Amino acid sequence: MRVNDAVLGVLLLGFAGWVWWLTSFFPAFPGQDYGPSLFPRILAAGIAGCGLLLALRGLRARQRLLPLDEWVRAPARLVSVLLMPGAVLAYIFVVDTLGFIPTAFAILLVLFLWFRARPVVALPVAAGVTLTIHWFFAGMMRVPLPRGLLDSVL
Repeated sequence: MRVNDAVLGVLLLGFAGWVWWLTSFFPAFPGQDYGPSLFPRILAAGIAGCGLLLALRGLRARQRLLPLDEWVRAPARLVSVLLMPGAVLAYIFVVDTLGFIPTAFAILLVLFLWFRARPVVALPVAAGVTLTIHWFFAGMMRVPLPRGLLDSVL
């Protein structure tokens, strides 16, 4: 599946506009002509220029905006593609309540099983990866990970 450049160009233009808008809330430094918003706005202008060129190139090509390949019509393959952003969204919405360890373990286990890993392999690998990531970030890097249900244990 090859998406038309016009679609990607419009997305880049939207992203650049969003960055520009966000930098309008940055504080200004008294007595200076520029502040912390200068560098992000320079990047946003460059991204907008690239987005505009892509959009114009895509419109000149006169292709379909979103051609669908055969694999998109297969429900199992579409679910496989959507599982990754779904896992990220599930993590965002559930991690504060459940905590990092149960959330990460459940997400990894579901992904392993969906992609046809044997349960006898998926369970210990999901547990090991979860505990290793928790040890690295919470123990070594001192990043506070949500404890959730395990607050009284950890």
